[in-house]
Amino acid sequence: MHVIHMGHDVFKANDKIAEKNRKTLDKHGVFSVNVMGAIGSGKTTLIEEAVRHLKDKYKTAVIAGDVIAEMDASRFRKLGVPTIPVNTGKECHLDAKLVEKALDEIDLDNTDLLIIENVGNLICPVDFKLGEHLRVVVVSVTEGDDIILKHPMIFKTSELAVINKVDIAHAVDVDAEKMRDDILSLNPGIPVILTSKHDWESLETWISFIELGIGRTQEVQGK
Repeated sequence: MHVIHMGHDVFKANDKIAEKNRKTLDKHGVFSVNVMGAIGSGKTTLIEEAVRHLKDKYKTAVIAGDVIAEMDASRFRKLGVPTIPVNTGKECHLDAKLVEKALDEIDLDNTDLLIIENVGNLICPVDFKLGEHLRVVVVSVTEGDDIILKHPMIFKTSELAVINKVDIAHAVDVDAEKMRDDILSLNPGIPVILTSKHDWESLETWISFIELGIGRTQEVQGK
């Protein structure tokens, strides 16, 4: 009996396209962020805040990925930035091929920052690199303080973790510090920030991480 390792081949093919996407972005000096997280984690709001405060300083574009992408895409479009909706249909994640097609619709010569909103869940996006420079996972206190250890892989493979909606942690009887400790137990050294849309200082910290990446990219590119 022959065993066909289809999963391995799919991931290998995806990684190859992701590498191509990364080279395309690097060629044009575009810093890209892949924002992952479950439905209701608040990742769309965090992206909106980042776009609102960076778009006048950096030329910004967004790829909105979802089963039906237009709903979130319309929110980003209202902020006046180029936005490409990517419908994934029955798939619960973006993949490098979908992003490759979306990149063809973006004027990369006039883009400094590309934010990619992935499909809302903590499982499917883990294995699919997109060619991004920064992988971010957003988790809300409303998901419970055991959510981290139930979904370890996305926290192990991310480069920045955001614990969101911490202003209501007490109301939902959740310990945000336990969530931070759980993330660090899985991925020691990963930056973990606590945010609330009602706390501008916390949003500034979130936005500063993105701006730091843009600055590094522009330094390399001599922009």
